[in-house]
Amino acid sequence: MASTSGTGETIPVDEGNQQQAAEQDSTKTTISAPRKYRHDWYQADSSVTLCILIKRAKPDDVHVDLTSKTLSATVKLPSGSDYSLELDLAHPIIPEKSSTKVLGSKIEIKLQKEEGLWWNKLEGEDPVPKVAKLPDSATESEDTIHKYPTSSHVTRNWDKIAHDFEKQEEEENKGEQALNSLFQKIYASGDEETKKAMNKSFMESAGTVLSTNWKDIGSKKTEIKPPDGMEHKKWDS
Repeated sequence: MASTSGTGETIPVDEGNQQQAAEQDSTKTTISAPRKYRHDWYQADSSVTLCILIKRAKPDDVHVDLTSKTLSATVKLPSGSDYSLELDLAHPIIPEKSSTKVLGSKIEIKLQKEEGLWWNKLEGEDPVPKVAKLPDSATESEDTIHKYPTSSHVTRNWDKIAHDFEKQEEEENKGEQALNSLFQKIYASGDEETKKAMNKSFMESAGTVLSTNWKDIGSKKTEIKPPDGMEHKKWDS
């Protein structure tokens, strides 16, 4: 096949070159950009879970490598290409206690936290205050402070509270018994005026005053003097 130029000169055309050029143009129009796969994450008190949203991946085609601060995941796609994800984690993890599950709708990588921290971000720098690790229940002696997002931030150690209360009550009882014993000795060894003063002051003050000085209270009524912060009330008969 030939074509004619503007000067009337006949120029031969290579049909093979034309067909090759057309095939190349056709190939360019059918090649699409590689698909991008999204990943997401969420966390609990002791773990962080990373989800790579690739459907119907085969377990043998998924490879995950972990160190205390890095994650590397490679997935062989049905198209034959590879998906790769490299992360520098925000906080340390325990690789040997972490796990990977290949599900029908995603790939789930569960990372065990090394410390009791609430992560603000998955990767990069994340300066957050440390939260104390929970003590073992067998040795727990103080109130336990929970980390967000538990509904109750403090769990009371009721056994310890009850023990402390019983101990305090026992000490108070011992003190009261010692005081009563002292009063009994004073009464037993006192003269008649001392005994009269003790009886009169105790009865008239409803047990709030105990005096041994008859000259001070013998000629007047002893007033009721309840302890500080308390109020004396008569019971209705």
